[in-house]
Amino acid sequence: MKVRKAVIPIAGLGTRHFPASHAVKKEMFPVVGTDGIARALFHYHLLELDAAGIEEICFIVQPGEDKMVKKYLLGPDKNYLKRLEKYPALLREAAEMKKFSEHISFAVQHEQEGYGHAIFQTKDFANGEMVLLGLGDHLFRGKLVSPYRELAEMVKVSAGKSVSAVNRISANELRGYGTIAGVRRQENPRLIDVSLIIEKPTVAVAEEKLHVDGLPKETWLGWFGMHLLAPSIYEILGEMIRNNIRDGGEFQLTRAQELQRQREGYLAVEMTEAQRFDFGVPDDFVASVRSFRHSA
Repeated sequence: MKVRKAVIPIAGLGTRHFPASHAVKKEMFPVVGTDGIARALFHYHLLELDAAGIEEICFIVQPGEDKMVKKYLLGPDKNYLKRLEKYPALLREAAEMKKFSEHISFAVQHEQEGYGHAIFQTKDFANGEMVLLGLGDHLFRGKLVSPYRELAEMVKVSAGKSVSAVNRISANELRGYGTIAGVRRQENPRLIDVSLIIEKPTVAVAEEKLHVDGLPKETWLGWFGMHLLAPSIYEILGEMIRNNIRDGGEFQLTRAQELQRQREGYLAVEMTEAQRFDFGVPDDFVASVRSFRHSA
């Protein structure tokens, strides 16, 4: 089995970046790569997913935002391209962007009803296949291989179960991540059979319920920002939406993942070499722009 499809949600309002996000969508903010080229933030997902062998990519957008993404990828007009001739690397970049435009599609989230609700909009795109999911306002980089590829290859050992990438987090980070309990597999200690998933647990709850062997004291495993999702996640999200099962007023993906775990099992893989760059709030954006530029 090969993972062919990926989903990247960029439908959020970016309120924490206001007023800049009122002028330019957060995922369109410029980020300079290790090669010195300034690209829109979301563009790097395309590069990483292409390196991971993904064939089809679906962006979750607000109404009308598909035109903005398409315009970006189609590149500038002939006059602008003529000016780029003095910068061969940028001219090549424009050509590559057009190629990406041939492999993307869009799902529209008409109402802001939570992360799980956004993912549910891609049910038709998934069409019964496993899909890679990556946070649109995060970027990922591996030392030797794309983290997306590393996670996609887990399909070979997952027996059809969902697999989430996790990394080590401290007590003060618990409030920001889904966090797991589980048991490592002897043949591959990075691979974990998950026994519980809790969204943004308190320290007390984490200390009581969220244990994974082989971790230092006051260290847990939380969401890295990418997931390999089995098709049943859409059935569960659909049930939650029909029955109006919400957390904090929204339909949350983490609850659906825990329900999926209860029904068919769930796996996690600890990312030990890959890096995650969080662009979600202004301070993190500034830090991530700097570290991403020099992380290779």
